Amino acid sequence: MTTLNLASILEHSAMLTPNAVAITSGPVHRTYAQLDAEASKVAAGLVSLGIQPGDHVALSCPNIPAFPAAYFGILKAGAVVVPLNILLKPREVGYHLRDSDTRALIAFEGTPELPMARIARTACDEVSCPHLIVITADPEAPASVSPALTFGQIMHPHPARFHTQPREPADTAVILYTSGTTGQSKGAELTHGNMVSNAVASHDMFRPAMRGGLEQEVALITLPLFHSTAQTCLMNMGFYGGLRLVLSARFDPRTCLELMEREHVGFWIGVPTMYWALLQCVTGAGADPAPVARNLRLCVSGGAPMPHEVMRRFEETFGVRVLEGYGLSETSPVAAFNQLQRASKPGTVGLPVFGVDIRCVDERDVPVATGERGEVVIRGPNVMTGYYNRPVETAEAFRGGWFHTGDIGTLDDEGYLTIHDRRDDMILRGGFNVYPREIEELLMTHPGVALAAVVGIPDERLGQEVKALVVRRPGLDVTETALIEWCRHQLAAYRYPRSVEFRDALPVGATGKILKRELRTPRPS
Repeated sequence: MTTLNLASILEHSAMLTPNAVAITSGPVHRTYAQLDAEASKVAAGLVSLGIQPGDHVALSCPNIPAFPAAYFGILKAGAVVVPLNILLKPREVGYHLRDSDTRALIAFEGTPELPMARIARTACDEVSCPHLIVITADPEAPASVSPALTFGQIMHPHPARFHTQPREPADTAVILYTSGTTGQSKGAELTHGNMVSNAVASHDMFRPAMRGGLEQEVALITLPLFHSTAQTCLMNMGFYGGLRLVLSARFDPRTCLELMEREHVGFWIGVPTMYWALLQCVTGAGADPAPVARNLRLCVSGGAPMPHEVMRRFEETFGVRVLEGYGLSETSPVAAFNQLQRASKPGTVGLPVFGVDIRCVDERDVPVATGERGEVVIRGPNVMTGYYNRPVETAEAFRGGWFHTGDIGTLDDEGYLTIHDRRDDMILRGGFNVYPREIEELLMTHPGVALAAVVGIPDERLGQEVKALVVRRPGLDVTETALIEWCRHQLAAYRYPRSVEFRDALPVGATGKILKRELRTPRPS
């Protein structure tokens, strides 16, 4: 039997550099040895509750030290981690617990504004989840809901050593739920082999920009750890490489810049709206980028297409290279990346990562010619085994042995991938395909536009019509008529927006991605 447990990436660094700091969270620091010991105590506590290898344990927790302790504790016990979005309501938490057949839920107690423990208790009662474990801010405090154990109670009686349960590379390690933009969210089953290989591949891609020798690199985590990018490309990659990870419980642009300066951060991953917010903090609020730029050596963007103008301005302002990549929850997540060894191609998401094959195919799943648009399909060691308990959806997603992403892309003659849009975001206007990203890129070059999103709205005559939602630059009063006219002179007649709605901000989800499904819903008058 070939054994591989994702927990080994923490255990190995705890063996090599036990006294190096693994995580920093405000004034709290955990060395690799301390974090590994906490995870071992969690594992022993779960086993004492009857959790067995292969059981599913959900985790609802913000970016605090308890998250990695719980995450790797679940893995050490041989169980499967089911990370949950911390913003879910009781009904939504209940759905995830029921759908994933979860046997225990570890949940942070939350705040008065976000009472996570109370939400968790309601959901567990609804679906008869056997065990609720509450992470309290004070390890000695009792749980704020009943019945429930506390994180401290399941850890306290157990030793700091635990014999990690052996798992095979093809065994499920994590179930990541998709965003559910096309219906109820589905649980992508990612194996120990999937997750380890993608963490190692991520480290290999980022390593050339990191501090050399034995000097420890510092990475800042502002993306939520329940998200695939933060898990693989920051937490798991970082622990594999022995980095010090600075945890931020929520993204705030000024706080982010302060942490980058104070903690000497060299590496950061964000979504495009975060890059935009940091630029606004510098240009609008007068924050000084120089102290941050002194240490920052590499930034990565993912989760959504990065507007060219935002990337250009960020690189100039902070003097750092920004590399854009591409992936999905179903691919662990990284599938393609603009890497340090080669020049980036702005607008592309780079080349396939190690071991991964990518094609663009037509409606019959036949590969399209170089430069032609088609659905992006992927195969490789990073691709999930399927959707949990959904054989029909799994079979549809893996037609012909390739995972079908639902994204529309092109491959150039060097193999660089460009993502033009989600297939679901594409606008069909009078029989013509309109790709919102291309219009958004153009709008971002207008001097009066700070941020833009384009969606299709119902139209009796054409099926769909093109609409832009725009955040103005401060002090510039561009009008709807002027912006439409400007677009009309630069876009084909079927592509330019016929209406523009100005907003103070665009809705974003917990990961910072613009929520286009909300933009498609008309606001009440």
